[in-house]
This record gives sequence, structure tokens and C-alpha cells, in this order.
Amino acid sequence: MANATQPIFNCDNVEIAAETKSIVKGVALTVRPFEIHALMGPNGSGKSTFANGLMGHPNLTVTGKIILNGESIEDMPPHERARRGLFLGFQYPVAVPGVTVASFLRASLNAIGRDISNVFEFRKELETVFGDLGIPWSFADRYLNDGFSGGEKKRLEILQMVMMKPKFVILDEIDSGLDVDALKVVAQGINTIAQQGAGVLMVTHYQRLLELVIPTRVHYFMDGKIAFEGGAETVKELEANGYDWLKQKVADAGIAGNSEVYL
Repeated sequence: MANATQPIFNCDNVEIAAETKSIVKGVALTVRPFEIHALMGPNGSGKSTFANGLMGHPNLTVTGKIILNGESIEDMPPHERARRGLFLGFQYPVAVPGVTVASFLRASLNAIGRDISNVFEFRKELETVFGDLGIPWSFADRYLNDGFSGGEKKRLEILQMVMMKPKFVILDEIDSGLDVDALKVVAQGINTIAQQGAGVLMVTHYQRLLELVIPTRVHYFMDGKIAFEGGAETVKELEANGYDWLKQKVADAGIAGNSEVYL
């Protein structure tokens, strides 16, 4: 059982650049086990770059401290971060023709050190998770994301997350393009992994996900920084008033997005 008093993830003074362009500018964030944090902000504010940088995207230059379960991971390649328990759910999952969903999951679990030598137990677990997430079992033999709808791809991202049992989950707009049924399945998976002791960071634009997955804290990105922070109730204010409300809040504090405002 995870120790809820100790951070499962924290980062400090994280700066991220793509080529010569500075995008994320000195972000600090702490997430404890069982907590769900939402990251919101206008398009182009750096949310997805932050998510990809934490995972170690090779096309990004990242500086600062990134700590997972007490261990520094900022110098590790993405696959080592995954082995340590970091999971990134992609905004646009890619298709992998020639590799079935079941084969991919088996290889992924092997790569992070899970013992799946018992084929019967692995299949039983996989069938259970497929059923829980409302994914047809026939998808297990289809090529990964090949010919799948957007909603089906997002369900498979959640399926991978549930099977891999990560310590810290980053979901980059996992709710984009989902119908009501798929959104409920995605929310169920997020709530389940958090209840098992993982920390979760969700990048999202939409209140509808945050009505099903109640965040512990909401962080608002502006110009590559966390400019504003509050509880779940602030999402309704944002929905009602838009990002002009957020910009005015920051301007009223006299910080122009250069540090944090806490509600």
C-alpha cells in the first residue's frame, strides 16, 4: 500500500524547450498517492509539452528535477521511466500494424518486469480488464490502434494503464473526442487506478471529465507556467467565464503568469 503522506511524484524548476524555443518555464508540482490532479489552460500554453517532457520525449530539452517515488528520473530514457512506474496516455495514440493488442500488452508487461509466465493467468486477467472497460475481446487479436476509432484508441490507452499498474499516470487529453459511454469507461479506469494508490495528472480542457473524476487539485497553465491553482470548484468558474476570467485573476494578482496564485 502506498504511503499517502509521501509524494509519489514531484518536480521542481522544470524547463522544457523544443529546439531553441522555450515552452515550459520553471514548473514545480507535487502529487501524492491516491491524488488526482488536473492541468488546464488555453491552447498553446505548454500543457502537452509538459506531459511529454516528463516522460522524456527525445525531441525536447528538459532541465530541472523530476522525482518518481523518491528516485531522480530526469536523466533516464523513456523506457526506464516506464519501468520505474511512469505512464503516459497519449493524446493521439499511434497505430502499430502487425502487432496485436494482446502481444503488445504482453511485451509491455515483460518490459516493466511483471511476471506473466503463466499464460492462463495473463489471459484471464486480460479478459477481465477487457470486460470491465467494455472492450470487445476480439480486439485482443487486432493490430494495435489500426483502424480503431478515436474512442476505441482511448479505451485501449486506459486498458494499458490498468494492466501496467503504474505509480504515476499522466493522461494527455484522454477525454478529447469521446462520446458519453467512452468517457464513462475512461473515468472508471482513472478512478480505479487512483483508488489503488497511483498518483494521476490529467491534462484536459473539459469540465465533463472532471464531473466524473473529481480532482484533488486543479492547476491552470498560462505561458508555460502554473499561473493559478485551486480546488475542483474552480472548474465551474472557468466553464462559466472562460479563460478571460483566468487571465483577469492573474492580472489582478499583479503577476502576469509568473508565479502561482492559490485559492
